[in-house]
Amino acid sequence: MTEHRYTLTLSCPDRVGIVAAVSAFVAQYGGWIVEASYHTDLETQQFFMRQEIRADSLPFTAAELRARFAALADEFQMTWQVNDSDFRKRVVVLVSQHDHCLNDLLHRWRSGELRIDIPCVISNHQSLRSFVEWHGIPFYYVDMPKDNDQAKATAFEEISRRFDEERGDVMVLARFMQIVPVDFCACYSGRIINIHHSFLPSFVGAKPYHQAYHRGVKLIGATCHYVSDELDAGPIIEQDTMRIDHGDTVDDMVRYGKDIEKAVLARGLRYHVEDRVLVCGNKTIVFR
Repeated sequence: MTEHRYTLTLSCPDRVGIVAAVSAFVAQYGGWIVEASYHTDLETQQFFMRQEIRADSLPFTAAELRARFAALADEFQMTWQVNDSDFRKRVVVLVSQHDHCLNDLLHRWRSGELRIDIPCVISNHQSLRSFVEWHGIPFYYVDMPKDNDQAKATAFEEISRRFDEERGDVMVLARFMQIVPVDFCACYSGRIINIHHSFLPSFVGAKPYHQAYHRGVKLIGATCHYVSDELDAGPIIEQDTMRIDHGDTVDDMVRYGKDIEKAVLARGLRYHVEDRVLVCGNKTIVFR
């Protein structure tokens, strides 16, 4: 998407007339809808919508669109937002020592494939500093010594301060090998994306490829999900798998898995920054 667009996303209790009301609202101002997606979750009877509107077809800004849409949103009890494609999401990346996901994201960012800004990278190790700074991105180190809960709490306070200071929109854990505190998850609910090197809900926690090897599975995978207060159990955004067999070693599985992880994280982040993901309880509606 290169042209200037406004993206309207919403969810509300399902009822007759929602699509008609929103479409009529846009049409009365000459708005040109270029992409539209709808879904009703039958279990919760919750309705979900995503629309892209050509910005130049409306006689006002995104701020004015929000102001005028508010009354209709109240009528239908909507949870909603309008985002402007001219404003790129600010993505703060957290990483430990595995660099394959970070490398992939930085490549997609530099090439323009991912239309995001990366204001900084934060790590609990110094090893990737020169690599990050070569890209012209600030690198911040936070010390997280093992078996020191107070030091870890202080480190996450520093991460929170940096994220807020950089006006971050979303935080990406690109193989950041630390458990995120419950209060931190609550503070940034729906704004922390993780890549887990397993096809969740199988093999949560540490060393999932080793777990998969000893279980003798025939498929390995990776999962991009929002971080919640339960370890590796937040709403899933994207997943993929690869077939393996009895001849593959743990090292083989780790090597295969890195390719899956990179692709899944990139797709999941793209869906998020393009406002294609709506959360429904512990599930997601993803309008690809």
